[in-house]
Amino acid sequence: MEAGVTGAWSVRDILAHVTTWDEEALKFLPLIVAGGTPPRYSVTYGGIDAFNARMTAAKSDLSLAAVLRLMDDTHRRVIALIQAAPEDQLTGDTRFRRRLRLDTYGHYPKHAEAIRQWRAQWSGGQPSVSRSSAPRSHATLATP
Repeated sequence: MEAGVTGAWSVRDILAHVTTWDEEALKFLPLIVAGGTPPRYSVTYGGIDAFNARMTAAKSDLSLAAVLRLMDDTHRRVIALIQAAPEDQLTGDTRFRRRLRLDTYGHYPKHAEAIRQWRAQWSGGQPSVSRSSAPRSHATLATP
């Protein structure tokens, strides 16, 4: 994988990162529905950047194919969680909706744009992720 899409991250690293945040949504949205409060990343990991670095390192040995499978499976589970969520969590400005936005759909555009810009720099080469290799539910992450 070619680094440099976002800092030292490759397309695979970005997709693994987005998947990590989908996993965080799966972990903490049910806690929020139950009235609980997720731990603070500053306390648990020393901050968001430290968490991101730790999770990137934990997924660094995964192949692109493995990351794509994990991303697709995790995103499907997020969709199922949303579909099963109580209606009162989905309407209005709830803690559930704020966390969902921060961990998922509010997070995707920044990384999708980085991949688009990186792909636009390619002239004649094959980008690390193409439309044909991206799972359907995340195809917008890798398309121009």
